[in-house]
Amino acid sequence: MKEGIHPEYVECQVRCTCGNTFITRSTKRELRVDICNECHPFFTGTQKLIDTGGRVQRFADKFGGAAAAVAEREAAKKAAKAAAVAEAEAKKKAEREAKAAAKAARAAEFAKKAEAEAAKAAAAAEAAAAEAPAEEAAEEAAAE
Repeated sequence: MKEGIHPEYVECQVRCTCGNTFITRSTKRELRVDICNECHPFFTGTQKLIDTGGRVQRFADKFGGAAAAVAEREAAKKAAKAAAVAEAEAKKKAEREAKAAAKAARAAEFAKKAEAEAAKAAAAAEAAAAEAPAEEAAEEAAAE
């Protein structure tokens, strides 16, 4: 090994949060750990909550608001999409109503024209009917 570049390898006392301590070797003189072989569920065979309000709670405090913010953004997106769909439906309905009104106006105009033509045809038929007896009378007078 090259001298002067490696850290010193010394005895280290390891302390666990459960109270267990043991000695090993490390580059640090003291280590503090959250879990050891005396309290880990794999070694003890018991199920217990390891972290009560420690790392998990700190994470939830730090990033828990992010989940709520994401949920709020998603809800806002859904509301905006629903509003856009409702607006599009209202626009389509207004267009259909405008088309129906234009069609009704064209139908009324056509009915007026047809009525005027029918009135002209009736007047012409009456005039022809009125002329027919006069012509017959003139023909009779000419025949006599």
